[in-house]
Amino acid sequence: MDPISNMLNSIKNAGAVKLPSVVVPHSNLCFAVAELLAREGYVASVAKKGKKTRKYIEVGVSYVGARPRVTGVQRLSKPSRRMYMGVRDMRPVRQGYGLLVLSTPKGLMTGSEARKEHVGGEVLFKIW
Repeated sequence: MDPISNMLNSIKNAGAVKLPSVVVPHSNLCFAVAELLAREGYVASVAKKGKKTRKYIEVGVSYVGARPRVTGVQRLSKPSRRMYMGVRDMRPVRQGYGLLVLSTPKGLMTGSEARKEHVGGEVLFKIW
C-alpha cells in the first residue's frame, strides 16, 4: 500500500537476485526519491517510461563488484505513523556508510544536506 516502500524493496530484492533493472509504478514522489538515490550512487539509472495512465519508472540497479549497492532499507515514516526529525536529532546512518532521506520544506534531501541547510523534516527512510 505504500509506494515508496514497494519501490525500495523492489530495488533491494532485484539486487539480491542480480537483476540489471527493476520497473516500478510512477508517482512524482517515487521519481524524486529515485533521482536522489541515483545522485548519491545507490542506483545506476532512472528513466520515466510509458504514456498517460500507464507510466512507470525503470530503475537500474547499481553493483559494487558482484555485490549490490543497496543491501538494506528501513522505512521510518509510514502512512500510519509519520516521523519528523529536527536538525539536532540527525545522526549518521551506519557510521557514515548509509543514507538518511528526508522530505523538507526545501524538497527531498539527504541527512547531510539537511544539516548543511539547517532544516528538518519528515524522515522517509534509511538506506545502506
